Amino acid sequence: MDSRYAGKKAVVTGGTIGMGLATVKALLAGGAEVLLTGRNEKNLEAARRELGPRAHVVRSDTSSLADIEALARTVEEKLGRVDFVFINAGVAQLTPLGKVSEADYDDMFNVNTKGAYFTVQKLAPLVRDGGSFVFTTSVANVMGYPGMSVYSGTKAAVRSFAQGFAAELLSRNIRVNAVSPGFIKTPTLGVAKATPEELAAFEQEGNTVTPMGRIGTSEEVARAALFLAFEATFTTGAELPVDGGLAYVNAPHR
Repeated sequence: MDSRYAGKKAVVTGGTIGMGLATVKALLAGGAEVLLTGRNEKNLEAARRELGPRAHVVRSDTSSLADIEALARTVEEKLGRVDFVFINAGVAQLTPLGKVSEADYDDMFNVNTKGAYFTVQKLAPLVRDGGSFVFTTSVANVMGYPGMSVYSGTKAAVRSFAQGFAAELLSRNIRVNAVSPGFIKTPTLGVAKATPEELAAFEQEGNTVTPMGRIGTSEEVARAALFLAFEATFTTGAELPVDGGLAYVNAPHR
């Protein structure tokens, strides 16, 4: 039996599907105790059915400061002190500049940016000295995509948070890093409210433009996040691309 995370305690926000769920499963398989969050009741219930007793499934809306404060209380009650927090909850919408509404803008910034910031603020006191945070950012931080200007802005802010928090938490030897996914095979491909046809087209685009010739898997992102969480012990303030070379390799399209 894999025991690499035996005795470890972790929190994963946005942990009921996709990259978050893959990370939860890897932690559990390695012997950790995990508290994961989501806000979709169907996904929450599915996670409760699938995961074992070392998984605490909690409904929490990361855009709500009241929910974040309640989450901190729940984490302290269920886990006490924790070793790792994965700030993964996020939302993306593909909307051209001329059609972005104030509600669209506020939703993405509330979830991706405000939620990330205050989750760290409220959970940092519960992270053991020597523990770690990992954020999910995006290849969109460094590449311009039509329809993703707001989303890119939210994730660029999170990239800056990782650096700022890394500096602030140095005195406690808490490392703060980020994984930056490219096109990843998840139930939504990272895009909220997309139709099946749009998802199929988005996946095909990813297979075409990614230098490695395919989109990535949730498990590949999970492995990168857990490397930063537990193995990269001399790394803080960094962003690790998990994008098949998309952001940094100029290769012919296959």
